[in-house]
Amino acid sequence: RLLIPINIATMYRSKSFSQREPKPLEKKKALFASGGEAFFIGNPLSIANPRSLKEAKRSNKTQKMDSPQARKTGLNLPPGMSQTSLRLETFSGSFRAASNLGSPRTISNLSSPSKSKSSMCSDRFIPCRSSSRLHTFGLIEKASPVKEGGNEAYSRLLRLELFGSDFGSFSPAGPGSPMSPSKNMLRFKTEVSGPNSPFSPSVLGNDSGFSSETSTPPKPPRKVPKTPHKVLDAPSLQDDFYLNLVDWSSQNVLAVGLGTCVYLWSASNSKVTKLCDLGPNDGVCSVQWTREGSYISIGTNFGQVQVWDGTQCKKVRTMAGHQTRTGVLAWNSRTLASGSRDRNILQHDLRVPNDFVGKLVGHKSEVCGLKWSNDDRELASGGNDNQLLVWNQHSQQPALRLTEHTAAVKAIAWSPHQSGLLASGGGTADRCIRFWNTTNGHQLNSVDTGSQVCNLAWSKNVNELVSTHGYSQNQIMVWKYPSMAKVATLTGHSMRVLYLAMSPDGQTIVTGAGDETLRFWNVFPSMKTPAPVKETGLWSLGRTYIR
Repeated sequence: RLLIPINIATMYRSKSFSQREPKPLEKKKALFASGGEAFFIGNPLSIANPRSLKEAKRSNKTQKMDSPQARKTGLNLPPGMSQTSLRLETFSGSFRAASNLGSPRTISNLSSPSKSKSSMCSDRFIPCRSSSRLHTFGLIEKASPVKEGGNEAYSRLLRLELFGSDFGSFSPAGPGSPMSPSKNMLRFKTEVSGPNSPFSPSVLGNDSGFSSETSTPPKPPRKVPKTPHKVLDAPSLQDDFYLNLVDWSSQNVLAVGLGTCVYLWSASNSKVTKLCDLGPNDGVCSVQWTREGSYISIGTNFGQVQVWDGTQCKKVRTMAGHQTRTGVLAWNSRTLASGSRDRNILQHDLRVPNDFVGKLVGHKSEVCGLKWSNDDRELASGGNDNQLLVWNQHSQQPALRLTEHTAAVKAIAWSPHQSGLLASGGGTADRCIRFWNTTNGHQLNSVDTGSQVCNLAWSKNVNELVSTHGYSQNQIMVWKYPSMAKVATLTGHSMRVLYLAMSPDGQTIVTGAGDETLRFWNVFPSMKTPAPVKETGLWSLGRTYIR
């Protein structure tokens, strides 16, 4: 028995089949409706002549419609076939039977269709979507752990890119590891999940599409000229480790003590002016400009301190108090401190008639180094007794006594970038640059330079410092703080570099030595102007403004 659509019967419309007489319709040749097409059960070759087929159908219809069963059910059945034997079964495929002609297929338990109450069911080919729960389709099958982990990782990456690493309370478990909840509620710095890499899968990647800084290559190391751009003769410049004979004012005027005279050299027009001559029996031991650059103090070999008006070349005042030579001077905003070979430090105030208003006693040998802190609260003094003392402004006793140096301490410099950071250098037997925290007196670092440290100076433009040295190389060294990496090493002096001063713009230094020369070096970059703050983000589009 074969199941075949009725339109296949047209394939057998040949002469031999058209002359044959149709046989009476039997049970095996029942006609029924299924899915909108007519099907025959039986041998398709017996239904060859369409004309005979129509006549047979017409006669069978008139015959069966008169029966009580046909009137009751409205269905014409062949003789001998009951209503219960007709039961339509649902086909899994629409035309599976039609495409499989080689295998017979029977329909059993056929029953006549009856009118029933409307139910939410689907047609064989048009499903009823109202009974489908499409919104619960994703909940039918539980996702695997791998898929769940992928979704969580994607959500985390999306949150990080859109809102940044500060969104939520997430802290990195390690470079390249997933973020984990942080237990620290008060965070004092921004946490990142890992170093930014140019090969990161991030699409936004630190706003690289909106920021131009990320695309610029790193700056090459700064190059420092190895030769001085200017050299001046300085006859009679003494080769004495304990003297301080060179200073550069804020008005761009250089003062140099040569023998018994003090000369002023203007860096603007290279004009040289003789300020004073102390006479044949005296000598210049130290010079120091005020912070405003209008007055200059001179320490003499007789222990006096003279104050001169640098613009008018007139002496303002002479103050006594020391018994021997005054080798070092230091101004703050109101007073002047002077150190002498008599081991004392005197504080002078030009507003009072007395020669000095305070006396600090603590060194056991000549005082050769003096520097006020940037806030004028502390005074650091170094002596030939290998001690570094730190004094408070209103105290007569040293607040700190640092004795780690093993040679005379002349080189002293306060950091302009960090409060309470002090650098000091030792003489030939020490050769070290030491860094101190004056808040607690702890030594932060110590670097062996290999030679006598004569002077130290911090750059106000960058966090670097310069040191001058004596035996054996007489070099000038530029250091990067706090790594203390060598930026440059400059040579040129034939004797130890005892004197050091810095220009007002912080770019040029001048060094003096016993070879009676003054050399000018460009060692530091210019002061960086405050750059406009660039606001970068997903919605800012590189907006810039000046705070």
